Order: sequence, then structure tokens, then C-alpha cells
Amino acid sequence: METPPLGLIVPLLAVLGAVVGSFVALVSLRWPAGRPIVLARSACDSCGAVLGAAELVPLISFAVQSGLCRQCGSRIACRHPAVEAAASAIGVASALLLPWPGAIVVAGLGWTLLLLALLDAEHFWLPSVVTWPLTAAGLAVTAWLRPEALPDAAIGAVAGYAALALIAIGYKLLRGRDGLGDGDAKLFAAVGAWLGWQWLPAVMLGAAVGGIAFAAVRWRRDMTATTRLPLGVFLAAACWPVALWVFAAAA
Repeated sequence: METPPLGLIVPLLAVLGAVVGSFVALVSLRWPAGRPIVLARSACDSCGAVLGAAELVPLISFAVQSGLCRQCGSRIACRHPAVEAAASAIGVASALLLPWPGAIVVAGLGWTLLLLALLDAEHFWLPSVVTWPLTAAGLAVTAWLRPEALPDAAIGAVAGYAALALIAIGYKLLRGRDGLGDGDAKLFAAVGAWLGWQWLPAVMLGAAVGGIAFAAVRWRRDMTATTRLPLGVFLAAACWPVALWVFAAAA
């Protein structure tokens, strides 16, 4: 199959990323609240007015409306365009750094990690219905694009889950309370499935550095020794750049 030109791939993934980002922002708000995701119409959070198609164009509608609802004039939360912009940036970076079809595959990984990071940051929730399919997808993609690395990916999935699951068990035995969620172990299994066991230490190191930096910034405000931190956010943030590197090197 002929590789599409870069001039087509970059805008394609930029636009697709913004659309996916709009969906990610919607899902991350409605799913934890138990609200319908697909069937319910989008509406203003302030006045409840149903939004038309012209008001739902990712990034553009927010800019044209100056961040205000057309019906009531209330300010639209910057969260929506921020997520759309982040997803678009993931698509552009993938298109610029990776050949086709690796670009769309790693962009898909980035968009899924973005959803998980939002859910964990706001709800300390890494749903199994996302993490386990992400693990299976990692093994399938490795078998497709990097078949020689499939054994490493399988070992990585098992090792990633086992490492954090054992730490969680040990912590609970020592402290008598949960210190690590099972969702973190499942996400780390997905990291191993996509990258291989060799990259698990690097991703964990990146996540640890990110978590320590976040804690250091927050410490003077409301941080205590028992404050919960969303490890999944830092795992997701550390995983995706490494995935870019791994898949670029394999291309």
C-alpha cells in the first residue's frame, strides 16, 4: 500500500485528533457521572441549551464564540478546547515523527492514554474496560508492526502487571491500607505490551520523576504524607514519548 504524503497525514491527524479529543473530553465527563455518552445531545453546562452542529466544531467553535455560550453568554470551560488541542497535538507529533501506518497507531495509543490520564486525574479511576483492551491492542500492534518484539511485549505485559500488583500487596500488608490501585497495575501491563519489558524501568522512572515534581510543587499548599496521587497520569505521560521513540526506531 502506498504511503500517503506527509502533507496529507499531518493535517489529517491534526483534525482527527481534535475530533477524538472532543469525544475524549465528553467521555471523561459523562462516564464517571453515569450519564449517557452516545445518545444524549451536547448541551451548555450553564443553561442546558442543546448545541447545534456549528457550536460543536472542535477548537473552532470555541474560538469563534470567544469561549462563550451563544444562548446565555456563560463562559465555556477551557477544559474542552484544552483536551481537543492536546489530542490534536498528539496526532501532529505522531504524523511528523512516525511513518504510516505507525503514525495512526501510536496516535491512537496517545489518545487512549489521554482519556485514562483524565479519568485518573479527576476520579482516580483507570477502568478495566479500557486498560485490558489497551493491553491486547499493544500485543496485536506489536505482532503486526514489530513481530520480532512480540515475546518481549508478552513478557512486558505480565511483568508490568505483576510488578505493581506485588507492590500493592506488600504495601497493604505493611501499612494496613491500600496504597496503589489495581488500575495502575493494569495500565502498566498495557505499557509493557506496547513497549516490551525492557522499557518498563524507563517509563516507571519517568512517572516517578513526574510524580515527585508534582508533589514538590504542591507540597506547600495542601500536600501531606497521605495525599493520593494519580500514578496513572504520570505513567501515561511517560509512556507515550517512549512509544514514539520505540516505534520510530523500529520503522
